[in-house]
Amino acid sequence: MKITQKRKVNRYMSFFRNNYGFHVPYQVLIDGTFCLAALEGQVRVGEQLSKYFQSELKLLTTQCVILEMEKIGPSINGALSICKQFAVHKCGHEKKPVLASKCLESMIADNNPNRYIIATQDPSLREVARAVPGTPVLYLHIRSPTLEKPSQQSTELAGATIKSSIHDQGCTMERLRQLKKQELGSQTGEEKRFKRRKAKGPNPLSCKKKKKKIGTREPSQKALTSSVQAQRPKRRKRVKIAEHIRQELAARLNVPRTTD
Repeated sequence: MKITQKRKVNRYMSFFRNNYGFHVPYQVLIDGTFCLAALEGQVRVGEQLSKYFQSELKLLTTQCVILEMEKIGPSINGALSICKQFAVHKCGHEKKPVLASKCLESMIADNNPNRYIIATQDPSLREVARAVPGTPVLYLHIRSPTLEKPSQQSTELAGATIKSSIHDQGCTMERLRQLKKQELGSQTGEEKRFKRRKAKGPNPLSCKKKKKKIGTREPSQKALTSSVQAQRPKRRKRVKIAEHIRQELAARLNVPRTTD
């Protein structure tokens, strides 16, 4: 599916979700004409519709649709087998079956309260579905599912609902403004004290680090230890003399001096 088609489907379904309460999984009511077109175009209804809507679906039909197709005869047995793959939804005509188009019309009466998507190739049924606000219409166009643009009735009712909600919201805001004025009026004579904002210091993370001046290096630990040692008094080093030198010196000292 093309990107433009995806955007259209998402836009149309978001309209029905926001204004008429549609939700996933979407319920799709399918009649015999749609099944016959799917058979002729070799369309896998379940697979292609799920890809088209990009969400989970509930494919439904009614007993009236199946009975009408059975009455037509064996010429549409293939379409009938496709239709029987879908879940049969209760329509209220179990005792007295009606035409398939009338059955689906009754399902979407009173502004489509159960949020059905009508899938049909019948032009008259599609025209009736367009007249019911909040009813998406789906059909097959050249073997491709196509969702119609929201009808004029749907857009008009959605616009009226939005206007009424805005009006109600405006009344509520007006009431809030009146209450606020009354509260301010009761506080006349009282001075409002505003807290002055104190000037804050600069952000330390945004400040640059201070540059060190050249020639003013901090003394290292080695330099400190050397200066301390220089202040201490120097000790005299004792020189060790070998034993034979001592004996020689002692012998010389003991020899008496001779006079000329």
